[in-house]
Amino acid sequence: MSTALLFPGQGAQSAGYLHRLPAHDAVRSTLEEASRGLDANVLDLDTEEALSGNAAVQIGLLVATVATARALLTEEMPARAVAGLSVGAFAAAVACGSLNFADALRLVRLRGEAMQKAFPAGFGMLAVVGLDEHQVASVLANAPEGAYIAAINAPLQIVLSGSDAALEMAGERARAAGARKTERLAVDVPSHCPLMHDVSASLRQAMSGISLRPPRMTYISNRRGHAVFDAEGIRADLIGNVAHTVRWFDTTHVLYEMGVRLFVELPPGEVLARLAQSAFADARAVSVETAGLEAALLLARREAERDPG
Repeated sequence: MSTALLFPGQGAQSAGYLHRLPAHDAVRSTLEEASRGLDANVLDLDTEEALSGNAAVQIGLLVATVATARALLTEEMPARAVAGLSVGAFAAAVACGSLNFADALRLVRLRGEAMQKAFPAGFGMLAVVGLDEHQVASVLANAPEGAYIAAINAPLQIVLSGSDAALEMAGERARAAGARKTERLAVDVPSHCPLMHDVSASLRQAMSGISLRPPRMTYISNRRGHAVFDAEGIRADLIGNVAHTVRWFDTTHVLYEMGVRLFVELPPGEVLARLAQSAFADARAVSVETAGLEAALLLARREAERDPG
């Protein structure tokens, strides 16, 4: 049995979330490091006004999750694997020792600014609950061009990306096809679809001069749903995930098959913990934001005692 750290993506943010991070020296030092790297006070990134900016949200999520991961690992949390949803992949790469935090800050800023510049208005993401991937694909086949499957979070929880008009039509058709609910997400760009190929190309160019190292923990790609053990594999994942479907359900299944029985979601949010808990009856999932740092550490240590190897 083992523990995995889960790094949330855009949509998990809420006003004040950086101010609610655990009180720990590693958190404080990471916030200071980020502020120096950005030449701005990172704690200004969680105001209602700041959360309307795509780049600010992505940078803030990177900082929050890396800071909390550092706090847990400083306390010798026995985590064996990391997985990040969307922009959370950059934080996962930092936590497993593959990517420098300073480089991650620059890359995530570029990623967020490029996404916002490419799609300043009229686009977003929509969650469809109650239909499977095949059913949603059928809905999109009959909807106007411009809506794409962006993420499979669970067998009956699919996220779409596209223009506002295409998402509205797709939502109507999904409900007519039996979806229990459709809901717009707090994301104002069409992530994880072919519309983002230019952003991916910009990341490729930016990452060409950045050195990555082999991960110290197992890194799970949520683009392909498999483990990555080399630096170049992680580089390819970080470059490409913005333009490809996120297969998060596959990601958590890979972790489970590897023996993970404790999923620890880093702040902000608890959606990833809920998804993992609902998927695996004999596993446990916890959100640090909800349960606290000490509870997460205690659970991970107990998990390690069950499988000291």
